[in-house]
This record gives sequence, structure tokens and C-alpha cells, in this order.
Amino acid sequence: MAPQGRKPEATPLTMSVDASDPGAPLIRVGGDLAFTTAAPLRHEVDRQLAERPPVLVLDFADLQFIDSTGLSVIVHAWREGQQGGTILRLRSTPRFLATILDMTGVTGLLARPLPGGAQSAGASGSQRSAASA
Repeated sequence: MAPQGRKPEATPLTMSVDASDPGAPLIRVGGDLAFTTAAPLRHEVDRQLAERPPVLVLDFADLQFIDSTGLSVIVHAWREGQQGGTILRLRSTPRFLATILDMTGVTGLLARPLPGGAQSAGASGSQRSAASA
């Protein structure tokens, strides 16, 4: 959802990767995560998940807009992580994104444990950490 009067996809997607902790790589996402901008994030998520880290962190502190395609990248990351044993954590989630995640049921999806009940070190509590930014 975009602030009133703001054109969707007006801000390019920015993305940076911090792999200093191989057990929990961090992808920082900013700008607009939308149909025309989501492919690089999906590619990076797949690249990180191929390494099968215990946790993958997506930081949305600088996110300004998300559409259904952007939301599908989050669901894709969760689904692929579940299959590979990786817990997906969202960090610095803006209020508008937290609202969308709640309304669409994605919050509940992210809270599901890995198959077999496996939990990674430090994975106790909500999968969506830092919901307020």
C-alpha cells in the first residue's frame, strides 16, 4: 500500500546482503517491492536459501511500498525455507507491512514451526520479530 497521493513503484528497490553471520544471512530491503522490482529480491532469497542457513533474516526498515508480488516473495522465502530447514525472520517491519501481513494471514504462516518441530538456535518466539519500526 502506498501513502495517499504517492505513485506505486516510484522508488527503486534497494537491497543489500550482510553474510557476516553464515548461520543467519541478512537481506536489507528498501524502496518499492512490487511487480516490476521484485525479481532481484526473489533471486537473492533463492541464492541465500541454497546455502541452507538455519535462519534467513529479511530487514524491511527502509521499505516504502509493497504489492501482492512483493508479498509473494515473502511467502516464497518462507515456503522454500520450510523445505530446506531454514527459519524466515522479518525484522524492522513497517506498520503498513505488519498490517498487510496480518490481514493476509502471512503472519500466521510465518509463525509455523519447521516440519518435524525443528527449531534453530535462537528461534524461540515469534518468527516476525520487531514488528514495529
